[in-house]
Amino acid sequence: MADLKNKIYRKLPDISAKTLHILAMFFMLSDHMWATIIPGQNWLTCVGRLAYPIFAFLAVEGYFHTHNFKKYMLRLLLFAVISEIPFNLMYGASVIYPYHQNVLWTFLIALGGIWGIEQVKQRVKKWFVIPLILLIVLVCAGLGTIGMTDYYGAGVLMVFLFYVFHGRAWWCFVGQVIAMYWVNVHLLGSMYYPITLFGKEFSFVQQGLALFALVPIWLYRGRQGGHSKIFQYFCYAFYPVHILILYLLTYIV
Repeated sequence: MADLKNKIYRKLPDISAKTLHILAMFFMLSDHMWATIIPGQNWLTCVGRLAYPIFAFLAVEGYFHTHNFKKYMLRLLLFAVISEIPFNLMYGASVIYPYHQNVLWTFLIALGGIWGIEQVKQRVKKWFVIPLILLIVLVCAGLGTIGMTDYYGAGVLMVFLFYVFHGRAWWCFVGQVIAMYWVNVHLLGSMYYPITLFGKEFSFVQQGLALFALVPIWLYRGRQGGHSKIFQYFCYAFYPVHILILYLLTYIV
């Protein structure tokens, strides 16, 4: 059975972390182009649904592979602050827009919660572990919702699901599918698209397209793919820079 599994893996593409970052940035760019300079092309935001799950998965990978969690969080915090004005301009057409915060705050809350869960698992007596973990999850989801970070509490939960189902065991794959469906269709599913198949009309939840992000995620098997400091900071900078450029282009296009 193990030999068969290895043969199947060898035949599938092996996507690196670098490729996942590039794919996620492309999907995010598509979504933000729809939100700014090409508002009529709904297929762009459909493609964009795949961005956040990949970023959420990569955030958890970063947690498990970072050599210095404090520096990892400080980098996120720095770029969350830098990204706030470009995000406000794009989302609310104002330098100050307190009603929605950029996605890096969502990741900061979720990763802080994961760190807290790890501390509880290591330091707390076992009969208090599960109640405290549930409390941390609820508090973090609440912070995401009350703080109006991008994707709200559901976005925080999406990061948690990749933490809980971290690995390549069959139950991790099944758990990711079920949890992704719950978060994206039931918690975030508000926009429906009608389609006609074989003469019958159906509708699908736009946010449900996020489940297709699991395909490249599953094709990742831990390879970094030439990850460097330059590329790392390019990925951080891409978020505020491309948002600002798209915002400025709205006055030209």
